[in-house]
Order: sequence, then C-alpha cells, then structure tokens
Amino acid sequence: MEVKSVVDRAVAGEDLDEQEVTFLLGLRGPDLNAAAAAADALRKEQVGDVVTYVVNRNINFTNACILRCKFCAFSRNYRNSEAFMLPIEEVVRQAEEAWNLGATEVCIQAGLAPGMDWRLYPKILEQIKARVPNMHIHAYSPEEIWYGSRLSGMNYSDFLRTLMGAGLDSMPGTSAEILDDSIRKIISPGRLPVNEWVKIIKAAHSLGIPTTATMMYGHVENLAQRAEHLLLLRDIQKETGGFTEFVPLSFVPYRTELNSSGVVKWAPTAFETVAIYVAARLALGWHIKNLQVSWVKEGPRLAQAILAAGANDFGGTLINESISTSAGSSHGQFMNPREIRRLILDAGRVPAQRSTTYKIIKHFTEVEDGNPIPLEGAVYSEEKFGSFNELIADKKFRFSRRSP
Repeated sequence: MEVKSVVDRAVAGEDLDEQEVTFLLGLRGPDLNAAAAAADALRKEQVGDVVTYVVNRNINFTNACILRCKFCAFSRNYRNSEAFMLPIEEVVRQAEEAWNLGATEVCIQAGLAPGMDWRLYPKILEQIKARVPNMHIHAYSPEEIWYGSRLSGMNYSDFLRTLMGAGLDSMPGTSAEILDDSIRKIISPGRLPVNEWVKIIKAAHSLGIPTTATMMYGHVENLAQRAEHLLLLRDIQKETGGFTEFVPLSFVPYRTELNSSGVVKWAPTAFETVAIYVAARLALGWHIKNLQVSWVKEGPRLAQAILAAGANDFGGTLINESISTSAGSSHGQFMNPREIRRLILDAGRVPAQRSTTYKIIKHFTEVEDGNPIPLEGAVYSEEKFGSFNELIADKKFRFSRRSP
C-alpha cells in the first residue's frame, strides 16, 4: 500500500476502508510527514484556516463510583477517604462563577455514585438553568445515561427526554475508550458494552441532542482496533449526523492500575499521536469536520503542532480539569484564552471563540482583545477556582450515603 494512493482516495471524498485506515495509523517518518501535509490541506478545504476554542468549565461533581475501571485514576470507592460529592448548590455556584467569568459552557460528568437518586441528574440541570439560563449545559456521558436509565427504570429515550426537559443541551461522547468489547473487558470490566454505547448515542441524536465523539487510545489496543473505532464513528455519523466533533484522547497511564500492574508502561508518543490526527482527518473529515486537539493530554506545544496535521479546534479553557490531572498529566487544569490565541496565531491560523455546537462567537486578529472577558484577566490558582485536591481535602464535600 502506498501513501499517495490512500491519500488520493481520501482527498477525493472516498471512504477509506479498515486496511487503509490501519495503514495510516502506522505511518512514521517521511510517509507520516507527507500524509500530515495532505491532512492539513484537506482540513483547509473542509473548514478553512480558523481554529476555534470554547470558553468552558469542567465540573466533576463526584468521584465516588461503582466501577473500578483500570484506566481511571479519578474514581474512588465510596468508603475511601478521598471520595467526594459536591452539593447541588456548589455545582450551581461553580456554573454561575464560570458564566460571570465569560464561559458559555459547563461540561458536567462524574462517577457513578452508589445509592444515588437518579433525580440528581435532572435536578443539577434544572438548578443551573434557573440561575444561569443562557449557559449551555454539555453533560452526562453515555455511561451516566446508562446508569440513570437503569436507576429510573426508563428506557434511554425517555430518560434523555427527561434530561432535555430539565435543560440538557448536548452530551459528551465519552466512555467510548476503544469501541471493541475485547478491549473493554481488559481495561474497564463491568462498563457498558459497545452496542449499548451506540444505542445511547443514536438515541440522543434521534432526539436532536448533539454529542461529541471520542477515542481514548494508547493502552492495550492495536492499530486495527483503532481503525475499527474510527469507522464505527463514521458509520454512526453517516446515519445520524449528530456528532459535532471528534476528540482523540491519548491515554495518561501514570497513576492508573494499568500502569501500576505493568500492563501499560508508557503514554503514546508524539508521532503516534500525530498519526491519529492524520488518520482521523483523512478517514472522518468529510463526515465529522471538526477535529479537536486536547492540550490537557498533549501539552500546549504538541497541541499546537497538531494544528498542522488536520486539527481545527483547540478545545476549551476548562478552568477545572480533574480526570487527566488525577492520572498524572502535568499540563495544568486551565488555559487562558489569550494563551490559546497566541498558540493559534503562531501556527499561522485564525483564532475564533465558538459555542459548544461550533457557531462562531468572535474572530480575533491579535492575542490581546480590546474587550476581554473577565477570565482573561484571571490568574489561575487553586485558591481562586478550587481543584480536585482541594475538594477531597474539604470535609464538607466528603461522600456519604446521604449525599444528594
């Protein structure tokens, strides 16, 4: 197989097959450079030179979880002294603070807390909307939808309708990991199987709830399984059109059970990561046009470089990031919009703030903005915004069976 023949088919708008996508994922050296240039050119054709970002805040309201996923360093058994559960009022306070700082989105995800009342899911949405009605709520992974549906006795569609009525605007397409049940049994036994993840995503799309699409790679899967994952996402998108973006998430192993047990020793390399983005643009670009780079996973410099390999979105400001940080990521929990714009401009691209669903809010020509949002003047500190470590140290947030 030759790089040129595969690239030519992708650029012509033809759907690549599993063998071709697997081939792209394994490229290195000059062949990877050539494919990256083609992916970058295709990106320019499909979405232009604008690189978007969203001003958002992550709120993970509990780390207590009934599952023991081996890739996760965030969750805790509910008896663990580090298990916490934020009261609804604290979740709402953080959402309102984010709005006052200029955020347009809150992303809400959490562990599956034992003994939880399913009504907590819609209550969080209702109370955020009551306080900040124009905030976009991007909430609840398919795993949480599965759990809430199970607790409530509703089917997926009815549970999702309940959440929509309470204020749900969109969903993260996380808990996907690698969409291969043989892999999931190794890294996350007990988690929802592939067919249920697909059912939930399709149910959301059928109701008009947009979702992201993700892939956590770099643990025990092989290249063919990565390719199968990408093509499954493509098939869903061709059927529903409900994915707003694709977000590759490189595995951060350092504090996870997969690492401590010796199953996974290393994080994905830079070239491995670039190949993911190249393959994603060439295999998905005609169907899922927005390809997000995760600065939390890759670090600002590699994230910037990936903008030349097919990516067109820089993700969000986050304000609080707990999942990757817990696993050992050292790239921080917040990025100031000014820094995001600086990296985008230095890459020769045009920065723009967007909404969750990729509507452009504002284009920029310079790092500094004449009318900055309050967040741009903020200096990140755990004291100001709180942090995961602060939450688990605060006794008033400790998890108990009486937590809301």
